[in-house]
Amino acid sequence: MASFSFYTLPTSTSTIKNPLFSKSSSHVKHSHRFRSSCKAAADSNDKYVENPDTPKLILPKSPSLDTQNVDRRNLLLGLGGLYSAANFTSIPSAFGVPIEAPDINISKCVTATVRGVSAEAIRGLTCCPPVFDSSAKPAPYEFPDNQVIRMRPAAQRVSADYKKDFRKAVEIMKGYNDNDPHSWTQQAKVHCAYCNGAYTQVKSGLEFEKYIIQVHNSWLFFPFHRWYLYFLEKIMGKALGDDTFALPYWNWDHPTGMTIPAMYEDKLKNPDGNVDTPENTRFNSLFDPLRNTSHIAPALIDFQYYPQKQEVYNCADQIEINLSIMYNQMIANALDTKSFFGGELVAGENPNENKKAGSIEDGVHTIAHQWVGNNRLKNGEDMGNFYSAGYDPLFYGHHANVDRMWKIWKGMNRRHHAPSSTDWLDASYVFYDENRKLVRVYNRDCVDTRTMGYDYERSEIPWIRNRPNPHPKGGKDKGNARKPDKATVKDLSFPVRLNQTLEVRVMRPAKRTTEDKERTEIAIEKLVLQGVRYDCERFVKFDVIMNDPDNGVDVTPVDTEFLGYFSRLPHGMVAENRMKEISGISFAIKDRLKILKVENDDSIVVKIVPRAGCEDVTIQNIEVVMDPVDNIVPLAESLVVQDRNSDELTLEGPTALDSNSDDSGSE
Repeated sequence: MASFSFYTLPTSTSTIKNPLFSKSSSHVKHSHRFRSSCKAAADSNDKYVENPDTPKLILPKSPSLDTQNVDRRNLLLGLGGLYSAANFTSIPSAFGVPIEAPDINISKCVTATVRGVSAEAIRGLTCCPPVFDSSAKPAPYEFPDNQVIRMRPAAQRVSADYKKDFRKAVEIMKGYNDNDPHSWTQQAKVHCAYCNGAYTQVKSGLEFEKYIIQVHNSWLFFPFHRWYLYFLEKIMGKALGDDTFALPYWNWDHPTGMTIPAMYEDKLKNPDGNVDTPENTRFNSLFDPLRNTSHIAPALIDFQYYPQKQEVYNCADQIEINLSIMYNQMIANALDTKSFFGGELVAGENPNENKKAGSIEDGVHTIAHQWVGNNRLKNGEDMGNFYSAGYDPLFYGHHANVDRMWKIWKGMNRRHHAPSSTDWLDASYVFYDENRKLVRVYNRDCVDTRTMGYDYERSEIPWIRNRPNPHPKGGKDKGNARKPDKATVKDLSFPVRLNQTLEVRVMRPAKRTTEDKERTEIAIEKLVLQGVRYDCERFVKFDVIMNDPDNGVDVTPVDTEFLGYFSRLPHGMVAENRMKEISGISFAIKDRLKILKVENDDSIVVKIVPRAGCEDVTIQNIEVVMDPVDNIVPLAESLVVQDRNSDELTLEGPTALDSNSDDSGSE
């Protein structure tokens, strides 16, 4: 068996209040995934040797479907009612208008909001960019000629020279006048403006002025943040006089990268040369005092984190959980473009209503924000709130790895691509470039990192081996899915309040003929929670479990039955009511049912467990649907035959799951 080289892993000094499982469990098997040690602190200067035998995850081909010559609505309606009519909102709009950021110099930019506790917004809510020429309009951005590819390194492996350059770039930017668009303050405000209601959709049409722009919880999330980091990186290179400088990525999907990288917390000598002054973090430009001090290294990030959580896992169990969550969010719950990118958002739509985040945004992205932010502050500054997140240098390392997930996901299968609708391709944002020139950029121009002049240093991807296994004593004969005493969806009075654990039986779509099954290759069977209404000024999280065996041993993310979670970071919105934002979430279930050997059951039992901020959360509907998509990546066979105890991945297809996989293919 080939093994991953993970070197030493950090040791947590926290007291383990509860083990991962309430009983001694033999189904947690660490040795089949990687060799690791939790006995020594990680060394951020570890030499890294690539393993040429790293397995490549290749996904199988699907029957072709010429979607340009097929009216999919008519086709799906002809399948005998298998597809929920309400679910047709997932099909791209034929008459949408793309979201366009306003021309900054002539826009009606307003003060951002962090509803309810604005007076305690310690970073301030004036997030509008500086205006130099009120008559100027942003020019279309053009990539530089003959640009050198900037290679973004893993933060835990950077050299001493790199740290010095990185700190210097941030220090220079922090030294600029706050009104300079290149200043650290103004760069932080970019995120505040686009994420906390400072801009409206007026550029897309005067009739849309009443709606704000929000780049989270929809298909705008990945492209906006890619452009945001692109210009910050170019500005840093300009400050250093080095056009090869690249941002680091916080490699939280790899065990050696699951702590806050040391360079963000290093104590440094007084730059004035005063030897009597002890080393201090205040001399480190990468340090942010508004972080959760309980989560500084050697603490491992917990992808299941919420502030009220009491469980503290040992090192090996925490890594096991994190990698299983990564598998779910990058593979099991990311089978198609919509699931990975999020739902569509076009001009004239309220971003607070019925918008869906993609699997990574709704998952590890949000949890990492909350885990780093200071939970003793009402607004969770810095990382714990959209308005202030950009002030923390770690934010950009975090989002560099989020961006890397897009690149990896794309390289997993030739059917993985960005949205093809012009509503997505022509969506645009406005930034100041590295020359302080106002420019407009489009989603269509950011689908290829190498075209943009950067790439990612290779890092192994251990979570490809962490397909969750059936819960002990779960499955066909031991689970509770067939117990008749479970309430059904029809027994509920919607909207249902999530102030306590909810467990309900949900019927699956009707049995299908062989002919219908062949035609349903254009759909994924999903559990859908619709109309999730929540308070967006609070951190909200709840877990979703399917067919809990209910045997006294808690279902965790290492189990097949754990579908995932819904999580939202606090952020302000222009709204009258506290409970203004409405969203939803879905989970692919067909492959999981096969793994559990209950694929022929007519129903599933859904368990929703509130974790944080759910006292007033309500859910409008719970159902299982056949969700129509353009680019299904079928995983049923591969998920079933893949053996977690083996290095052999019996999958077929063209591309490798590797952060250096070719990203130049057509989107």
